[in-house]
Amino acid sequence: MGGSLDLRPSPRRWARTAAALGATAVLGLHTFVVQVSVVRGHSMEPALLDGDRLIVERSGPTHDACGLDRFDVVILGNPRAPSVDYVKRVVGLPGERVALRGGRLHVDGARIVEGFAPIFDAETTGEVAVPEGYVWVLGDNRPVSADSREFGLVPIELVRGRVCARIWPPARVALF
Repeated sequence: MGGSLDLRPSPRRWARTAAALGATAVLGLHTFVVQVSVVRGHSMEPALLDGDRLIVERSGPTHDACGLDRFDVVILGNPRAPSVDYVKRVVGLPGERVALRGGRLHVDGARIVEGFAPIFDAETTGEVAVPEGYVWVLGDNRPVSADSREFGLVPIELVRGRVCARIWPPARVALF
């Protein structure tokens, strides 16, 4: 039995192991930390256009509204069809009263200046009290957006994550 067994890993084995570990890391990041989403439709124009690719910081199982700020852009499940994802902007947080008056956003009775350029719609809504565990969202292209004016308050557990960057197309790369 004079033969010996070479137990040193071969370069091919190292490459396969590295590829498997890399794929596992990417899958774990995509499953638990970030996802890439594609914008479909026109409800967030001019900020987001049909076909834009977004990096979304996923919400954890203990996510609550304290992690969200007014005007964050989020991916959420439609409250009427939770398997359908929407992209919208958070405008009302728990404990606030939200209304549109002549198309202008009001929170707790005070007009809020939106630091972005929504497409104007002169709609007026009744005041909505946002309870704990919910947010109120609007699209930036108000005349065509299906948002809280249509489907109401959004339970926090339907918020899938916060948009942190647009990565495509290259000419429109931006951080949020």
